[in-house]
Amino acid sequence: MKVLAIGDLVGNCAIKELKMKLPKIYDEEKIDFVIVNGENVAEGMGITEKNFNDILAQKVDVITMGNHTWGKKDIFKFIDHPQIIRPANYSKPVPGKGYNIFECKGKKIAVINLIGRVGMNVLSDNPFLCTKQIVEKIKSQVDLIIIDFHGEATAEKIAFSYYMDGKVTAIFGTHTHVQTADEKILPNGTAYITDIGMTGPKNSVIGMNIESSLKRFETSLPEKYKIADGESFLNGVVFEIDDKTNKATNIKRIQM
Repeated sequence: MKVLAIGDLVGNCAIKELKMKLPKIYDEEKIDFVIVNGENVAEGMGITEKNFNDILAQKVDVITMGNHTWGKKDIFKFIDHPQIIRPANYSKPVPGKGYNIFECKGKKIAVINLIGRVGMNVLSDNPFLCTKQIVEKIKSQVDLIIIDFHGEATAEKIAFSYYMDGKVTAIFGTHTHVQTADEKILPNGTAYITDIGMTGPKNSVIGMNIESSLKRFETSLPEKYKIADGESFLNGVVFEIDDKTNKATNIKRIQM
């Protein structure tokens, strides 16, 4: 089985990238299951109902979120849809699900979404302990467990990967929008990468207009961010998983 994870969609241009490039990836890589992080797709903050439907129309199986989950009020219309999950370690009363179980090629795949606590400015529960509880609850019900850890700090994500090594199939990081070159199979068999990058404007400051970003850094004034124009690119990773052992055998970065 091959699982494709695509990094943070930034703006409507990212959906256009999906439409253009996802069919080619499907064909060339023989993809079976697709996870997309969509928390920045509504012009950098949140997701609208139209965005949601447009993403699912590209044969995406599940959409994960992050610190901008509640960026658009639209989300309350579809937050309980089975194909969207928000961080599992958000406070208990919030709507939506932190994980869900999907079926693909006779396999049951659990996808868990988490948010980091280091440098994120979001009051959340402990992602380590939260995940430990979820995995204990579902491990006998599923064949694969894949985690999107939406976090700022590389150290937090790396520590988490060793904490869960051997207990889950694969872990990929999102949020920083910069693809890291540390993809690996950890000692106990979990596939891991610190960040899979972003999908959206290539010549930008993590998706945002360069001039607006520079003005913020130069003046410290609250200049409004806006999505950059121009050429876009797609970033992600492909996990190859052995159908007999349900263990990851390879992890491959994609940048198109």
